[in-house]
Amino acid sequence: MEPGFKEEGSREKDAPRQNLAISAYRQLKHDIIRGRYAPEQKLLMSRLKEQYGASTGPLREALSQLVSDRLVVAISQRGYRVAPMSLAELNDIYDARAQLEGLILRLAIERGDDDWEATVLATAHRLAKVTDINTPDDLLDIWDQRHKAFHTAIASGCNSPHLLQMRNTLFDQVERYRHLWLQETVMSSQALELKRQEHAELVEVILARDTAEADTLMRDHLMTPVPIITRVLQERGIS
Repeated sequence: MEPGFKEEGSREKDAPRQNLAISAYRQLKHDIIRGRYAPEQKLLMSRLKEQYGASTGPLREALSQLVSDRLVVAISQRGYRVAPMSLAELNDIYDARAQLEGLILRLAIERGDDDWEATVLATAHRLAKVTDINTPDDLLDIWDQRHKAFHTAIASGCNSPHLLQMRNTLFDQVERYRHLWLQETVMSSQALELKRQEHAELVEVILARDTAEADTLMRDHLMTPVPIITRVLQERGIS
């Protein structure tokens, strides 16, 4: 058992089962997205119990949720595996996300108020300030958090909880692929500067309420990672 984890019995006395399931779900989801587990790798319950300090019940709940997220596949009577990855899924998810994000952006420009504009500006400013971070992992994590906050701020202007929920679902499904792009690009100062310029241009047309131009820029921006991810997948033998 890894340092810092309590024995199963004491952990389950300290926290309700639901909290353990949520914790296991979040940790396992993070590790799958970050590539700790390879596509189609079998998830052995004995190893998961040791790794995440939870018993079988909470882990099964966590795995069931990850099946719903399409990050894990349940195999009848044979346990669970990490979901496969493919070029076809990559292209479909990114296209679906770009189409939905375009709709949400158009509605946000139509419905967003002054407070929305201020939030978009603030999150863009915080994202642009991510330049001097101590370690590569910290840089990736902080840039990714602020990048998500920026795009979430833009989307929030649509004022549609159902559309935003659909957006969150697609984002969860794209995360594994997107992380491959992050690993390839965020460590580069040139790539960070290019993204800073893209974001600044996007903010400018959004605040100008130029729906057509904003829609085009957003789609181009969201589809930028696809060729890079395609190359990485092909290098790993994934077709």
